[in-house]
Amino acid sequence: MSQQTQQDPTSTTDPADPADRALKDRHRAMWALGDYPAVAREVIADLGPVLVAAAGVTADDRVLDVAAGSGNVAVPAARTGAAVVASDLTPELLEVGRREAGDEGLRLEWQQADAEALPYADAEFDVVLSCVGVMFAPHHHAAADELVRVCRPGGRIGLVSWTPEGFVGQLFATMKPYVAPPPAGVQAPPLWGREEHVAELLGDRVTDVRAERRTLEVDAFADAAGFRDFFKRCYGPTIAAYRGLAEDPGRTAALDAELLDLARRFATGPDGAMGWEYLLLTAQRA
Repeated sequence: MSQQTQQDPTSTTDPADPADRALKDRHRAMWALGDYPAVAREVIADLGPVLVAAAGVTADDRVLDVAAGSGNVAVPAARTGAAVVASDLTPELLEVGRREAGDEGLRLEWQQADAEALPYADAEFDVVLSCVGVMFAPHHHAAADELVRVCRPGGRIGLVSWTPEGFVGQLFATMKPYVAPPPAGVQAPPLWGREEHVAELLGDRVTDVRAERRTLEVDAFADAAGFRDFFKRCYGPTIAAYRGLAEDPGRTAALDAELLDLARRFATGPDGAMGWEYLLLTAQRA
């Protein structure tokens, strides 16, 4: 990964700008809808330990989990004995994580923070991680710059991101015609699931890049309807899509049908199991 990162002027962020604040407020509210901690706990829990292991987290490390949600990476990292900070834009998710980690007897810091403007010093962390989190920051270059900035030279960066072609990437593609278009400059989250996109974001500021597409086996749902109903109840982006269709029963029914078809297309067996593809990427700060 030798190319120099090129800043995209449409992908920068200014926390003091009213439009940026309004965009982040909408993101914060969306992820507070439903019960994302249930998604993290019941559907994607295996991803956190995978990322912690891939990044080689040890008890000697100071770790930052960016866009941590309720801590599906931060908590496994804390189990190693590492000093962990979990940061997220949505305080409601952090509160769930704080409570669940406390029940387990784990001690870590929980801090509200914007992934595009992290409130940490340069080179403050040995390991910087994000599991299907930072990919949802609207301006990819700004978020990538922050991942690199807060990681010390020689430290590790580890990311898990849904791929565009995989199940969750196709979930967003399915919902796209049913939601309002994003503001100018906002980039699609599943782009983080393309190695070449992350390579362009990080540029020559990292070395020893290792990227691998893997599949998460999901068996949390009895059938396609079980998936659809769970995501309508728990997953913020899906809830927001349906709320926007509340006055249009025809389009609501159409989205219902498309989500059923999506789950059936990705089924790996008759028991409702599915395979969700993701990109696991690790790198060392140059």
